[in-house]
Amino acid sequence: MKIKQFDQKEWERSSFTQKEKIHTAIFSQPEEASALIAKEIADLIREKSGKGEKCVLGLATGSSPKGVYKELIRLHKEEGLSFNNVCTFNLDEYYPMNPDELQSYVKFMNENLFDHIDIPSENVHIPDGTLALEEVANYCAEYEQKIADLGGLDLQLLGIGRTGHVGFNEPGSTVHSKTRMVNLDNITRIDAASDFFGEENVPRKAITMGVGTIMAARRIIIMAWGEGKAKISQKAIEGPMVEQVPATFLQTHPNTTFVVDEAAAAELTRQKTPWTLGTINWTPELIKRAVIWLAQKLEKPVLKLTDREYSDHGMSDLILKEGPAYNINLKVFNLLQHTITGWPGGKPNVDDTNRPERANPAKKRVLIFSPHPDDDVISMGGTFLRLVDQGHEVHVAYQTSGNIAVFDDDVIQYADFFGDLNKEFNQPKDGQSIYELVVDQIKNKKAGDQDSYEVQKIKGLIRRSEAKAGARYVGVPMEQVHFMDMPFYETGQVKKNPLGPEDIKITADLIKQIKPHQIYAAGDLSDPHGTHRVCLSAIFQAVDQIKNEDFMKDCWVWLYRGAWQEWAVEDIEMAVPISPDELMRKRRAIFKHQSQKDSAVFPGSDKREFWQRAEDRNRGTAKLYDLLGMAEYEAMEGFKRYHF
Repeated sequence: MKIKQFDQKEWERSSFTQKEKIHTAIFSQPEEASALIAKEIADLIREKSGKGEKCVLGLATGSSPKGVYKELIRLHKEEGLSFNNVCTFNLDEYYPMNPDELQSYVKFMNENLFDHIDIPSENVHIPDGTLALEEVANYCAEYEQKIADLGGLDLQLLGIGRTGHVGFNEPGSTVHSKTRMVNLDNITRIDAASDFFGEENVPRKAITMGVGTIMAARRIIIMAWGEGKAKISQKAIEGPMVEQVPATFLQTHPNTTFVVDEAAAAELTRQKTPWTLGTINWTPELIKRAVIWLAQKLEKPVLKLTDREYSDHGMSDLILKEGPAYNINLKVFNLLQHTITGWPGGKPNVDDTNRPERANPAKKRVLIFSPHPDDDVISMGGTFLRLVDQGHEVHVAYQTSGNIAVFDDDVIQYADFFGDLNKEFNQPKDGQSIYELVVDQIKNKKAGDQDSYEVQKIKGLIRRSEAKAGARYVGVPMEQVHFMDMPFYETGQVKKNPLGPEDIKITADLIKQIKPHQIYAAGDLSDPHGTHRVCLSAIFQAVDQIKNEDFMKDCWVWLYRGAWQEWAVEDIEMAVPISPDELMRKRRAIFKHQSQKDSAVFPGSDKREFWQRAEDRNRGTAKLYDLLGMAEYEAMEGFKRYHF
């Protein structure tokens, strides 16, 4: 085991890893894990160089290895790590695919690694997506031979897809498969749709290393970050070895480490239900989580759980420490009940000891951050309405323009209808109208090409006008609507720039301007495009910079979800009930975002419209509270407090 922070023998001895069939290392953050993986790779490169040998690396693409590549570049530039003795073989490439296209893995590797290090170009190997179909089989055999001639892969870096694929070895791949052309699974194509501006533009085939090729590597490191990879990581690590989840083949490899962050590890038994594996230290948070888990498993209200049911499900030591069951049940029941409030801004003139929000000040300044121009009403529309109805000074800040998530047809429609948009631009010399100009630009655009400035501008204006309409419907004055247009987002492409100082400054300046008592921010990190994660990071960093300002002592930060996932009941610290009428009002607010209605450009893997997803999640949360023995509501929105 090369990752020094982890002792494989200790992992093997621990009762809490007994269900894990692959050595698994859990980190709090991907950045820490990526740095350690990069260090192991760097140590291997230096070791092989010292012996006068080539270091043969298998490399992956996608979001997972980006942090590793960033750290390798730093090691090269700041610590003199040379890649002169390194030969690389990439896992896969779409077919057909030109190397200079936006989605090409050649372009990805050049931008994220090769252009920044001293690796000889002849040592870089990436499957060729430009081959004639009849040439592919021979090419794949030659690819295998090149790896063999160099003595095989010293280390293979992997990510994992939602289907459990490694490389593009989709469900059904065999453990002995070699480099070949494959048909892409429909789920894989859906997941790639955002990169290609629509599922219809995603290639149906790819060239990939085989499972057998990967398994022949002397060392394998597989990575998974974020909530979206939690379920498939659990299957790969703890599930049976099956062809339907090709990553499970790694269970038989003698030197593999599965590296995950805490979010991706959330479904592992040692993280989710550690009390079923051995004796644990029963903290209040774990007690709450375990009791809710037991009630859901048995489909019983919390107050009806018995001592015997605790003991039958690995919780007998909890009964001995905190029992009997009735006492534990009552404590957790009260904790759940105290999260429920119809006053998200705090109820005036009451004892707020057991309420999630403060009673004072009775009228609060509230700042709702929305990553895209519709996340506010999709994720917390009911609470948004309550805050306005109850007289708080509510500001809403749209962090990005959301301009890439608009169909070209909408641009043409708006340009045709609003001929006076010409005044937004300098009149073209040939006298074209804005309508004629954008029609011509869109007509000559290939799938996945970056939009022109004019088209980007119109798409941004469409989303801005929809955001204003939604805010007006909720009842927010226009002077309390803020469009931040954070620079990291404004690339015109799915790929965004890294979060920069200007993004954080814009965020901090707005907070200082408003001096809110409450901040609401999107904690929905399963957003497949990563925008929510970046926007949240900007807020956290801004809050950290200004936390010593006097007004920040009275500022609470609440995290919402809803567009892509919902908080688990055990994580919710404020649950806001929504009546049938309020749920309908929330739906109407979402409908103001017409460009995202019926079919969004980037719907993700969930085919339902956003209002349908939101309502189902809100009703689901209310149903869970009901099952646990709380009052029955039509729907609920959940929030978790961030303590800075």
